[in-house]
Amino acid sequence: MKIAFLDRDGTISKEYPDEEWNSITEPILLEGTIEGLKKIKDQGYEFIILTNQGLISKGIITEKQYEEYTNKLINILKENNINILKVYHCPHRSIDNCNCKKPKTGMIDNALEEFDIDLANSFYIGDSYSDYELAKKFNLDFYGIKGRNNDDIFKYENINEIF
Repeated sequence: MKIAFLDRDGTISKEYPDEEWNSITEPILLEGTIEGLKKIKDQGYEFIILTNQGLISKGIITEKQYEEYTNKLINILKENNINILKVYHCPHRSIDNCNCKKPKTGMIDNALEEFDIDLANSFYIGDSYSDYELAKKFNLDFYGIKGRNNDDIFKYENINEIF
């Protein structure tokens, strides 16, 4: 199957400074997210979200807060006829030396074990250098969302501009 790998925060939903996440309970989708995902879906892609959530290890949010927020996000997308095949998250900090924190390959490795993914016809959308680096490790086309970075890798204001 063809997969559109998606980063979460700053790509499909609003990004916040670390210290604010403890009070964030409702996802706010970025402009153009629904329209863009519908275009991608219409081209025969399934969606997998890959998200670093070191806030859990840092004690800023709990695993339960992460799950509640993520479930709300998935439900908002589902209400708009966008199905998320799976969400993979890394709860670790860089010093934890895990294999899942982007740009390490663990989350995509897990997806490849779980699903029959056609990597040659899949791609990645993200807003950080770690997203870009991970995409390149799997030779995935990368579409960069502007936000915290504003160079040639990050060309798009939102997902709807990509396709």
